[in-house]
This record gives sequence, C-alpha cells and structure tokens, in this order.
Amino acid sequence: MKILIKKGNVFIDESFQTKDILIKDGLINCIDDNIDEAICFNTKSNDTNQQIDKIINAENYIVIPGFVDLHCHLREPGQTHKEDIYTGTRAAAKGGFTTVCAMPNTDPVIDNIASVEFVQRKAKDIGLCKVKVIGASSKKLEGKEIAEIATMKEGGIIAVSDDGACVQNSKLQQNIMKYSKNFDLPIIVHAEDYNLSGKGQVHGGLISTKLGLTGIPAIAEEIIIIRDLMLAELTKCQLHIAHLSTEKSVKLIKEAKENGINVTSEVTPHHLIFNEDKLLTFDTNYKCKPPIRSENDRKALLNGLLDGTIDFIATDHAPHSVHEKEKEFDYAPFGINGFETAFASLYTELVLKGYLCLDVLIQKMSTAPAKWLKINSGEIKIGYLADLVIIDLNGNTEINDTNMMSKSTNTPFINTTLKSKIQYTICDGKITYEA
Repeated sequence: MKILIKKGNVFIDESFQTKDILIKDGLINCIDDNIDEAICFNTKSNDTNQQIDKIINAENYIVIPGFVDLHCHLREPGQTHKEDIYTGTRAAAKGGFTTVCAMPNTDPVIDNIASVEFVQRKAKDIGLCKVKVIGASSKKLEGKEIAEIATMKEGGIIAVSDDGACVQNSKLQQNIMKYSKNFDLPIIVHAEDYNLSGKGQVHGGLISTKLGLTGIPAIAEEIIIIRDLMLAELTKCQLHIAHLSTEKSVKLIKEAKENGINVTSEVTPHHLIFNEDKLLTFDTNYKCKPPIRSENDRKALLNGLLDGTIDFIATDHAPHSVHEKEKEFDYAPFGINGFETAFASLYTELVLKGYLCLDVLIQKMSTAPAKWLKINSGEIKIGYLADLVIIDLNGNTEINDTNMMSKSTNTPFINTTLKSKIQYTICDGKITYEA
C-alpha cells in the first residue's frame, strides 16, 4: 500500500516540522517539504502498482510515531468474555498503538512455546497492531518452578514476567534472572509482597480507613523492588519494574540507576492522573493493582517521569466485563481498560494543564519503548517502519459504551470527553484505524 501524507505537523528529531511523508512497502520512503504525487509515481501509467492508494491531508494535524505499549492484557486464550486478540488490537489501533506487548496471565498461562505461537499466529492473522508476547517466568505463574524460557525464546518472546502474580521465593527469582540473562531476555516484575498486601483492596492510608476497606501498603511494592534490585545487581540481568505506584519506589529506581544497575521502569496513565481520593465514590473502575495511591505518590511519579527515572508510559490495559466490575468493591476484579484513553487522557490532564510537554509524552509512549524493544519504529525517519499516528489536537474523544472498540468499558473516563482525537493509525504502512 502506498500512502502520501500531505502537510502534516511531523515530529522529527524532537521538534515539529511541516512535511509530506511518502509510505511505500510498509516503510517511510520519503520525507520532504512537498512531495508531488506525479513526480513520485507516474500516475498516468496503466500499471496500477505505481498508483498512490491514499492521500491524507494532514494539515492542522500532528504526525507522530505510533505508540508502543510494553504492558497489556489481551485475555486470549481463555478469558475472551473480557477481551480477545482482535478486539484488543482494534482498541489499541483506535488509541494510536502500533505495537503492544501481551502479558502471560491468560488461561492457560503463556508458559510454553505452543501458547506463544498461538498468540503470535492469531495476532498476525487478525490483529490490527503488532503483538509481542511476554512469556511467564514460572510455570502456571505459581512461583514454584521456572517456565520453559529457552523454548519460548525460540518461539519469539521478548521478555519474561509473572505479571498478575509475583514470585515470592527469592531463590527462584534469582535463578530466573540467571537463566533469562543467558537468553538476553529482560525480567518484568509485578512488585508485590503478598504477605504484606494480603486481601487489600485500595491504597493503605486515610482513604482506606474512611472506606472501611483493607489497604495495600506501599511497602508491599517497595520491599520486592529492593529485593529484585539487589538480585539484578548480583546476576547482572536486565530488570524492568512494571507499573510503579509509590514515591519510595521512584527513589529506589533512581538510586539503582545511579549505582549502575541495569533497570528500567514504567508508569500507567491512571497512576499519573488520579489519586486515592477518587476511591471515595466506591467506583470499581478505579480499582487496580497496584492501587491508585496518595497525591504525594502521584506527584513523585510525574516527577520521576520528567527527570528520566521512569523510562516509559505503559497502559496495563486490563479489560473486565461489566458484570464483573459491577460487583461489590471487595469482589470486583482489579484492572483498568487503557488503550483508547491513554494518549487523550494524558494530553488532557497533563499536557494541556502544563505538567508535561507533548514531546516528552511522545518520547515516553513511542520512542523509548520502541528502542527498548529494539524495533525499527518509534521515530519518523526514512527507512523506518511506517508506524504512525495522525492526531487532531483540537478535536475531542468521547468515551462511552457505544463507541469503544474494546469488549470492556471499565475505564474511569467512561461517559467523559477528552481533548484530542486520533484521526488515523498506520501500522506497517497499512491504515488500521480511521476516524
């Protein structure tokens, strides 16, 4: 497919420039001030392969690299009442994502090469964005025995994680780190000490006391981060801490980086935007793990993002069906639907309010995670994959249960209007979403 994007405000080398972009054979073929269709291709030729398939007028729109999500849950196999690979990638495309990384806590768990190949094959056949598979660290996520990491690596996994669970046995975690390092695979950690978090529902603090709900203390996250940073220093593995949520966690990561430990980290949009006061309504759409914490924690996360301590923004897209989230707070599952609201919510709540620059948002959602994955995207350059998003920053995105592409609508932004509107998502040179 050949696409010509005209007069877009294109994000190149960390600045916006008015340019035309020619896409050919899935790659960015040409970037120039004015690309003439008749010069690029002989449009009078009878050879239809020489024709431009689509011309997009991007005047008044920004053109940026497609978003890359290092942390999502597509729920397939086994939990397709919540989401499946088609609906999940459809929602991702609407949200501007061109690559997403699927966590292994499915049913059955993605802990063997057959499960890896199933997800990859189905995503290739029907997916509307690229899906990278993260394999389980331990068999069945039970934290008892190392999963089949070697064969899963042969099948194409990009990392290992027990997300949705956390390996409690320190000796096993050390062995997982040693083993994964041999295959150049990062370890992604959901940091939670279950003896400390127990049956907690929300952040342990004043609000949990007011609500009469069991709290999840910050130290439940921080103590695992301390342990795994020490193990990473010992084993020299590549460690990635998922969904940071506390002020102390940010400090720990910063100190570890200063000490030369090979660690990266991510933060979700909901932890950057909300604080625990939102839980006063008992709205289960705010119930997630780790929990939304105090205002001091939220500010620390934002500051950590700005100073480079936190490397990426990841959605932790965790869809649940309506009937599951409508249960009493104690019984409702943890998780927030994130693909379709990620950019628009951050642009509305942080960029427009002056807390975050647009170029930093792009870097944390596109450039940095693409570089971490070692994929040929995340920047707009000739020869790079044509993974692009075209956005009307003056438009509006309405979030409601009739226009969401996901099967699930468990988002705090349901029935709200956010600023900005994604007009096109282009993945590997193909239009995967058009408003």
